[in-house]
Amino acid sequence: MIRETVHVGVIAERQVLKNPWIDHAWMPVAVLAGAPAAAPWTMLTQTPEVTRFYAGSFELEFFGSETGMYRDNLRSGQPRLWVLLRPTEAPPGVALQLVTADPSEAETLTEPGTDIIEAVPMPIEIQRRLAAFVELHHVERPFIKRTRDRANPEAMAKRDRHLHSKDDVE
Repeated sequence: MIRETVHVGVIAERQVLKNPWIDHAWMPVAVLAGAPAAAPWTMLTQTPEVTRFYAGSFELEFFGSETGMYRDNLRSGQPRLWVLLRPTEAPPGVALQLVTADPSEAETLTEPGTDIIEAVPMPIEIQRRLAAFVELHHVERPFIKRTRDRANPEAMAKRDRHLHSKDDVE
């Protein structure tokens, strides 16, 4: 399996909400090319409304089988990375789970649930590395539409005859 990894750092914000049911929300806001030496959940900035954290590092993976999706992402005009944060009981209340460049994978992560998934701009350094990966490993695969066998209307009639016993026929 063709695979390449890139270490990235993730920035997330805890935003104060004026809502009677929930007092804050977490939001991934950026991915850094490379992983800083800072410890996960190091506070970077704080205002009364927003606290920004270095959420930690992650090993972003590129797979040779997904180059078509990566290529589409890069050609979109606004290449994105998708970051998944998962609520947890441990402080600060969320954990970094995933970073992906595959829009299809990101879409599967948006199923109803409590996970927080957000698209953030892809840093130019990662765009270049991903473009080089796609250039090196992409194989154009033709789209092949599956066809079903035509229904045989006589098939049921033939089968029904075998279901009846001789006593039923008389």
